[in-house]
Amino acid sequence: MLAEGAAPSRINYRGKPRAALRRLGEHLSHSSSCRTKRASRQRVHLEESAPTYAAEASPASHDRRMDPSVLSLPLESDGFGDTRRLPRCSTVSLQTELGVPNLVVFSGGTAFNSVAGPLRKLTPCVSHVLPVSDDGGSTAEIVRVIGGPAVGDIRSRCLRLADEGDEEAQAVKQLLAHRLADSSSQDAKMEWYNLVEGRHDLWQGVSEPYKHMIRAFLVHFQLQILSQANQEFNFHNGSIGNFFFAGARTFFRSLESAVFLFSRVARIPEGSTVMPAICTEEVITLGAELEDGTVIRGQNNISHPDEQQSHSGGPSAVDKSSSYVPLPSPIRRVFYLSREGTGQEHEVSPPPNPHVVADIRKVDAIIYGMGSLYTSICPTLILDGVGEAIAARREIPKLLLLNGSHDRETSCCGSHSGPMRASDVVQAITDALNRRRSRQGIPLRNPPASYVTSLIVPRNGSIEVDHATLELLGVNHVVDVGSSSDSEGRILFDPEELVLAIGQMLHWHGQLAA
Repeated sequence: MLAEGAAPSRINYRGKPRAALRRLGEHLSHSSSCRTKRASRQRVHLEESAPTYAAEASPASHDRRMDPSVLSLPLESDGFGDTRRLPRCSTVSLQTELGVPNLVVFSGGTAFNSVAGPLRKLTPCVSHVLPVSDDGGSTAEIVRVIGGPAVGDIRSRCLRLADEGDEEAQAVKQLLAHRLADSSSQDAKMEWYNLVEGRHDLWQGVSEPYKHMIRAFLVHFQLQILSQANQEFNFHNGSIGNFFFAGARTFFRSLESAVFLFSRVARIPEGSTVMPAICTEEVITLGAELEDGTVIRGQNNISHPDEQQSHSGGPSAVDKSSSYVPLPSPIRRVFYLSREGTGQEHEVSPPPNPHVVADIRKVDAIIYGMGSLYTSICPTLILDGVGEAIAARREIPKLLLLNGSHDRETSCCGSHSGPMRASDVVQAITDALNRRRSRQGIPLRNPPASYVTSLIVPRNGSIEVDHATLELLGVNHVVDVGSSSDSEGRILFDPEELVLAIGQMLHWHGQLAA
């Protein structure tokens, strides 16, 4: 048994990642053509039968009836009493009409995951843009000890998109999705040493080239930890995928290279791209200014404060349950802080990933996914150049997927009493893209309709859809789709129906453009 703090005993640390990369090269090139051919056949179609909509009236927030055979879309020129009827169609026929649309999705690492897989049935060409400011769970421990941007959301999306077409792909995904023991820090450390030495049962089913590749970067991560002589790393509940990511990032000294490597190892199908909102090797810290002037530092403290972590002495799983301590005041805006900054005077403006802006300029549609409004969606939108790029694409649909339930961030509103309504969410998206309250640079003055053209809501959701105010903002197309509830009663989109609705909205917009 290893002594406390001892390094694994049978590892040759020198040159491991480069040697493993060379060994993996032949294996990847041999299987690449096979996977490419398989990817071309991966458009798994939704069932021919479209979802059945309830005939009864919607709740008060949805003041219209849904015909079982159509989706009802309000006409831009008429009031909300008149609707455009879009015939229902399957994903098969939508693919024929749409071809292969290119999409950009802004989201966090959890809420949109249930849709990321089914969305490939509509189109394989999706760029997922995720923030790098997550500072909860094992991500926080990595940042604390070796620094760098947070990769938890990126790792989560990569694993959701990962190939599961054969036993090895399933084994690799299971390995990278594994979390170490949460019983105690010592148990987690011993499990980590067992894994990094190659003796853990999780290695079963992983071929030697992949094992050498993954293990090499886990070893490199261990080296980075040992090089921090004044810091003790806590492996409690640690994510193996996060450790692999951190090892690759510190080896290449490039977040983009680490994302590329992780995507290849996880066998993400061609066309699906996961991009960090910011490409940096620095720690990214998110701050929130509340309406009362208070500043909260750190994404987790804003969205899911963990009162138990300080008592446990190590990282714990982020609590994303429906119970939360209310904010003392509504959120006014979010912004980036310098590493040691605590107030608005320490605001910084990191540049966006240039590939994100480039993709916005050539996509066929933009989707703002479900998730925490201020800590998952807005951190990407407030970056310089993003608002300009989206507003310039006047010809494409820009779809906002409304959450089905309130969370800590939307449970209060600065413009009225009570929780945020749909129009408040649209306005928050607009303010973020316009950088309206930023102390850095020059704000934009684009109207909400430049950023959001349509709203998709889950049926029976708890967020009020205030149609009249949405119309004043220029958002005239509202569609509700099937939903379900989780174990805590939160309303969630039905992933299959949501994807079908997105396809129909793109199809309908194409007809109007023609």
